[in-house]
Amino acid sequence: MKHFYVSIFFTLFSFTYLQAQSLAPLTVEKIMRDPKMWIGTSPTDITWADDSKTVYFKWNPDKNPADSLYGYSLSGKKISKVPPADRRRMPGKNGIYNRSRTMRLYEKNGDIFIVNYKDFSIRQLTNTTERETEPAFSGDENSVIFERDDNLFSVALNSGLISQRTDFKKGTKKADSKESGQEKFLKADQLALFEVLKERKEKKDAGKKITDADKPARPKEIYLSDKNISNQQLSPDGLFVTYRLTKADKSAKSTEVPNYVTESGFTEEIPARTKVGAPAAEVEFWVYDVKKDTARKVAATDIPGIYDKPDYLKDYPKSDTASKKKERKVIFHGPFWSDNGQQAVVVVRSLDSKDRWIMAFDPAALSLKLLDRQRDEAWIGGPGIGGYPQSAGEIGWLDNQTIYFQSETTGYSHLYTFNISTGKKTALTSGRFEVQNVVLSKDKKTFYLITNEVHPGEQHVYRVAAAGGARTRLTQTPGAHEMTLSPDEKHLAIRFSQSTSPWELYLLDNTGAKNAAPLQITHSVSPEFCSYPWREAKVVTVKAGDGQDIYARVYEPKQSNGKAVIFVHGAGYLQNAHKWWSQYFREYMFHNLLTDKGYTVLDMDYRASSGYGRDWRTGIYRFMGGKDLTDHTDGAQWLVKTYGIDPKKIGIYGGSYGGFITLMALFTTPDVFAAGAALRPVTDWAAYNHAYTANILNEPQADSLAYRKSSPIYHAAGLKNHLLICHGMVDVNVHYQDVVRLSQRLIELGKSNWELASYPMEDHAFVEASSWTDEYKRILKLFEEKL
Repeated sequence: MKHFYVSIFFTLFSFTYLQAQSLAPLTVEKIMRDPKMWIGTSPTDITWADDSKTVYFKWNPDKNPADSLYGYSLSGKKISKVPPADRRRMPGKNGIYNRSRTMRLYEKNGDIFIVNYKDFSIRQLTNTTERETEPAFSGDENSVIFERDDNLFSVALNSGLISQRTDFKKGTKKADSKESGQEKFLKADQLALFEVLKERKEKKDAGKKITDADKPARPKEIYLSDKNISNQQLSPDGLFVTYRLTKADKSAKSTEVPNYVTESGFTEEIPARTKVGAPAAEVEFWVYDVKKDTARKVAATDIPGIYDKPDYLKDYPKSDTASKKKERKVIFHGPFWSDNGQQAVVVVRSLDSKDRWIMAFDPAALSLKLLDRQRDEAWIGGPGIGGYPQSAGEIGWLDNQTIYFQSETTGYSHLYTFNISTGKKTALTSGRFEVQNVVLSKDKKTFYLITNEVHPGEQHVYRVAAAGGARTRLTQTPGAHEMTLSPDEKHLAIRFSQSTSPWELYLLDNTGAKNAAPLQITHSVSPEFCSYPWREAKVVTVKAGDGQDIYARVYEPKQSNGKAVIFVHGAGYLQNAHKWWSQYFREYMFHNLLTDKGYTVLDMDYRASSGYGRDWRTGIYRFMGGKDLTDHTDGAQWLVKTYGIDPKKIGIYGGSYGGFITLMALFTTPDVFAAGAALRPVTDWAAYNHAYTANILNEPQADSLAYRKSSPIYHAAGLKNHLLICHGMVDVNVHYQDVVRLSQRLIELGKSNWELASYPMEDHAFVEASSWTDEYKRILKLFEEKL
C-alpha cells in the first residue's frame, strides 16, 4: 500500500532526479514565490453530497487568484469544476440530522433549509432579509427551532406556521408611572361623585378584560439590560429555554494598532485585542420555565471544588492567606440532551482553566450532579478537550443513559463513556498516545478515530466499536490522514500527505476489507516543484537533560560545513517533527537550501509541543523559556556530539513563539548560539492576549514571578551575539509595539549587535512574496556572515 501512495511522486522524481542535480541551486527568491504559482494548491474543505455520490473540495489547479469548488463523481470517476450557478444551488454544509438520519437541517445565506434523504429534495423553510441561524429539530421532530435576532422561533414542518418561542429584549423595561397620593385621591373622588364616569370606567375595564383574554399566548418578555445573550436552546419537551448572559467589563482597555501605509494617505487605527489580565466578562447560565413563566439563574455554588484555589498562590503567602473563600467564575456549555429528551448534561469550565466538570442537569430543579471532574493545576487542554474555557470539547450521547467524551485523566487524551444511571466510566482507548479526532457513526455503534499511536509523527484512521474492544486500523502508509465520512458511511474521503509531498485527496471504501487500497483523486504539485529532490528529514529523538526524549527532524547535508541552524516552530502548542507535509512549507524549503550549502538543520518538538500528552503540553507552566529553551540547548549539544558541529557556529531562528524562544536563547544562553533571527516575537508576555497567556502564566497581577522569568525584555542585558528581528507593523496578534519596546530597551542597554527589519503592510502571517523574500534573505545573510 505504501508503494501505491508514493508511486506518483516516485515516478515524477525518478525521471527528474538526475536532471535536478544539474539545475540551478535553490534561492530564497525561488522558494518564497507565491506557492500556488509554482508548487500547486492542495485540496481543502472536503465535503460530501447528501447522496454520497460526489465528494466536493476547494482546489486551484489553474492558478487563479482564489480557490474554486470542484467535485469528484464516484460513478463518472472524474473531477469537474462546479459552475457558479450550480454552486449557489448546492445545499449548505454540515447541519443537524434528525434521530433516524432521514433529514438534515442547514443554514445558508441566513435562511433555513431541510434535506429529505428519501429523495434528496430540498425544502426552504425561511426566506427573509433577517438572518436565521442555528437550526435544530424540536423534541418531537415535527418542528424546526431556529434563532433570529437573539430569539428562538419554530416552524411547523406540516403547516409551515412560524411561532416565536422567546421574547428577549435589549435594555430594561420601562416602569409604569406611579400615581401620587394626590392623584389617587382625586381619581377616587371623581368616580364617587359622577355616575357616568364610573359606568364608563367599568365598561372600559370589562372590554380590556375580554380583549386580553382573546389575545393569543405570547412568550414572556425578558429584558437583558446591558448583557449579551448566546447559546439559546429549547428543551426537547418545549418546557424550558436555557441561555447564557455575558456582561463585558467596559473598563477593559484594548490596543489600537497604527496602520501607516493606507489608501487614504493618513495613518489609520486598527482595533485590536486587550492584554492578558484585563477584567474578565461575567458569564451567567439561565433557565426560563415556560409553564411557570419565570427566569432563574443557575448557581455554581455547589459544584465540587468551586472554591479551590490554585497551587501557585503558595508562592505568594499574603495573597494565599488573605484570600477569602471565593467562588470561581465558570462558563456553562450545553445542555446536551439525550435522544429521548429525558436526560441532559452540561460541561462547566472554570475561567481560570484549572477545572472541567461534566454534570447531569435538571432544568426544573436547577440542580447539577457531578459525573466527571478533571482538575489540572496547570491548565485543562488536549485534543478533543479544548485549551480554553470557551470550548465544551468532544461530548455526545451513545444511548439514553450513556455519554461519551475525551479526557486527559491518564496524561493522554483518550475516549471515555459514562453511564449516568450506574456511574460506570469506561475507557475505550488507553496508552501513551492521543486520540486526536472522533466521529460517531449514524447508528451510534462505531467510532472512527484518528490517533498517533503508531508513532507521534504519524496520524492514522481507526474504527472501534462504541461498546469497546480492539481497534481496526484503516490506513497504513506513514504520514498523516484526515478523514471525512460519507453520509451513507460507505466511503472515506482521505486527505493524505508525507513529509516531502503536499496534501492530496484519496478515496477509501469503508467495506471492512483488510488493506483496502485508497484511490488518489487529485494530483496537485507542479512539475517545477517535483524537479527538485526534496529531502525527507530524519525523524529522531534527542535526549534532554532531564532524561526525556525530544522528537525532532534533522536535515543532513551531503558534505557538512561544520555549521548548524536550529529552527523553532511557532504557536508553542504545535507539532512539526512529523512525517507529513509541514504547514511550515517555506521553512521546509529554506532548510533544503541551507542543507545544500552544507548546514545541518534541526527542527525540534520542544516542551509544550502538541502530540505528546499532558505532561509535555504543560511543561512550560509558569516558565516559558525554561524547559522549552533547554530542549534547544540540549539539541545544540546533540548536534556537536552527533554531527561534529562546531559549537561556535550554531544559529537559531523562528517566528512568533519561535521568535520568543530565539530571544530567550540569545539573552539567557548567549554562549550557545552565535546568531539568531527572531521573527514577530513576543517580547513581553504581559503584552500578549489573555486566552493563551493566562493558561500558561496565570495573570500578571497575580503571578508576577512567572512573567518576570518568562519575558525576554527583562533579560535583554544578556545579549552577546548577533540578533536579527523581523516584524510586521500591522500585526494584530503580536503587536509591533512589542518590538518597539524591546528596541528601546536594547538602545538603553547600549547594545549594537542587533538590527530590526520592519514590514509596513504585513500582519502576523506574512502575505506578500516580496516580504517573505526580504525576510529570508536577511536570515540567510545573518547565518552566512555570523556563523
